Amino acid sequence: MSVERETPKIACLPNGPYYLLVDMTPSAVPGLRRPNGEACSTVRGIALCRCGGSGNKPFCDGTHGTNGFTDRNTADGARNRRASYVGKRITIHDNRGICAHAGICTERLASVFRMKREPWIDPDGASAEEFIETVRQCPSGALSYSVEDVEYRGEARDPLVTVTDDGPYAITGGIELIGVTFGEGASSEHYTLCRCGASKNKPFCDGSHWDVGFQDAARR
Repeated sequence: MSVERETPKIACLPNGPYYLLVDMTPSAVPGLRRPNGEACSTVRGIALCRCGGSGNKPFCDGTHGTNGFTDRNTADGARNRRASYVGKRITIHDNRGICAHAGICTERLASVFRMKREPWIDPDGASAEEFIETVRQCPSGALSYSVEDVEYRGEARDPLVTVTDDGPYAITGGIELIGVTFGEGASSEHYTLCRCGASKNKPFCDGSHWDVGFQDAARR
């Protein structure tokens, strides 16, 4: 008989790491007892570095306490708005304020996502099928699309946290981000979390890892 697994959750500890909760059912900790012999129980999780300084990436080693890391969000809130670009077959929705600047859209469909041009999105610059496939690759959830007034964000996936190469944590599968408000029109099925410590839009990635030259030395 198969047992349904609980979807993990992520908590952002104040000026500290992300805590990935993988089992919300308290279980006894081996070798830890109270004076009366009662076992001490807790939920199961792991602390993940988000200050960029851990020597044991992706795991937290406490460096956030000595390198001045702050989780303060300093992003321009005026940019956190969704714009819609209406085409003949498809409407493209985009929120620049939550983009992680992975570059997938501009690299895959330069005819649609036109750098340094206005409007920067041409919804008729490629086939609807090509755009739909590109949206599925967008890690931040900034992009979505509508067909005949019905909005789509792609199919649901199994919960997963991917530690990207020298970049953010890519979250898929609807993992709950406890106590965090998402941007306008943002996906909660997939999103990216900063792990370089430099994002202005914490806890979300804003592409600052490119600017600061973040490298995951632990994987080298």
